[in-house]
Amino acid sequence: MREQRPRWAQAGWLSVVTGLLMLTPSWFMFEVYGRVLNSRNAATLGWLLVMVLGVYVVLELLDVVRARLLHKAGEAIDGRLRARLFDVAFEANLRRQPGGTTQPFTDLRTLRDFVSTPAVTAVLDTPAALICLALLFAISPWLGLLALTGAGLQALLALLTERRTMPLLTEAQRASIQAQTYAASSLGNSQVIESMGMLGAIHARWMRLQRRFLARQAEASDYGGLSATLARLVQTMQSSMLLGAACWLMLYNNLWGGAAMLIIASILGGRVLQPLAQLVGQWRLVVGVRDAYGRLDALLGKPPENDAHMPLPAPKGQLSVEAVLAGAPGSPLPILKGISFAARPGEVVGVIGPSACGKSTLARLLMGIWPAAGGKVRLDGADVHAWKKDELGPHVGYLPQTVELFDGTVAENIARFGDVDIDRVRAAAELVGMADVIEALPQGYETRIGTDGAVLSGGQRQRLGLARAVYGEPRLLVLDEPNSSLDEAGEKALLQMLQVLKSRGATVVAITHRTTLMPAFDKLLVMNDGQAAFFGPRDEVLAALKKANEQARAQMEAARQAAAPRAALPGGAA
Repeated sequence: MREQRPRWAQAGWLSVVTGLLMLTPSWFMFEVYGRVLNSRNAATLGWLLVMVLGVYVVLELLDVVRARLLHKAGEAIDGRLRARLFDVAFEANLRRQPGGTTQPFTDLRTLRDFVSTPAVTAVLDTPAALICLALLFAISPWLGLLALTGAGLQALLALLTERRTMPLLTEAQRASIQAQTYAASSLGNSQVIESMGMLGAIHARWMRLQRRFLARQAEASDYGGLSATLARLVQTMQSSMLLGAACWLMLYNNLWGGAAMLIIASILGGRVLQPLAQLVGQWRLVVGVRDAYGRLDALLGKPPENDAHMPLPAPKGQLSVEAVLAGAPGSPLPILKGISFAARPGEVVGVIGPSACGKSTLARLLMGIWPAAGGKVRLDGADVHAWKKDELGPHVGYLPQTVELFDGTVAENIARFGDVDIDRVRAAAELVGMADVIEALPQGYETRIGTDGAVLSGGQRQRLGLARAVYGEPRLLVLDEPNSSLDEAGEKALLQMLQVLKSRGATVVAITHRTTLMPAFDKLLVMNDGQAAFFGPRDEVLAALKKANEQARAQMEAARQAAAPRAALPGGAA
């Protein structure tokens, strides 16, 4: 906003000039009732008409110039914030922080459009209104005081409107955001809702949120409408009161300028109140923009992260996890509790463990998606989280537990929406065993897959996600449940892919619940309650697990026998 001060200043000066030129009708009336009627000179009237019409043309041109200045200011604000807003909103969504939705973009559009609204022009017209007030005081102090009283009433109305409607509009906006977010989430799970007959309950909940929004907005609109009506009433009444007061002053010879001054005083009084009346009428918009600005300021006011950094060389794949403590962003509960392990280039580390033991959280930390609360995840000695992602990204591959694809072609999704190198795209597809499937599609690699890969099966989506992960021969790959949707042929292709990656010297961390990938693992990490229960070479860990299970079964059997009732002894003793 500060960068647009030159445009604000230009628009303000234009508003002052247009405000002065808006006095032309009053001046014209004064001249007609005075000079023209007294002299009965038609030529004077003609020249006055020409001058007035010329001023009107200049007024419209200046208004167009001011509107273009404001529009350009709005576009400049949008252009200045748009790129950074996308990055910050993306980061907030990644960290599960407020602002991680599409609401910031709606707020930016609200701020951009507001610049060209009557509310802004009303503020810019305030200096002209003050000039009109000064002229009224010059004509008669009594008329000036009357106009000032009307302006005070308008200001009081604006203050009362702000105090009454602001909480209602803020709550309405919050309810609207909740309803939109809930609707978007529900539409994203439409198949689940349809299959299990959840539509009625989902619809009812959305309607409750929508009714809450509409109720608060309606209440605020009622107060806003009442205030706008009262503002117009004050403006209309003051116009008549100024006319009457000017007439009264003239009757007692306390007003100069003749009969024309009656109407001039009324016009000037209307100009004094016009900006305030416009602001009261636009108050709901003003409150909405203020809330939007507050949210944007809170989101963009934080200093950007990871801006200052040294360029790092391409990694070789030496992975080190050092006593990492971590939880979900925004949650105080720890998920990972001091876990440590390491992997060298050319090794495949398998990660197993019960549900909710922190395996997916570990995957996010290995990729630098979530920060560690303690300890470090290092790749070739560098902190993965601090490594700028557009530099690290080409050297890593990630398959999340839920494969997320994007609306575009198969080739674009595999190439991560960068420049499509079709040879590398085909190589990635062949590596995951999907080349034949892609070539059988209607347009092969140029087939558009729709939002989230809607035209593909679950197994095809997972394979496409794998192809995206291995694209460009990355040095570190983290695969979260890579075989969860694969059939027997898919798992066979996955095992072959892991062998190829090992031969290339890539470091692979594969999280799985199935034992079919076990032959490909060099090391095995067994997790339990956010900790590393076992870690080491696969066969040694499997032997340790077997021994631990046997000991656990022996202890359970011993405890069972100890708890069993002993046989009754002779004589009735127990």
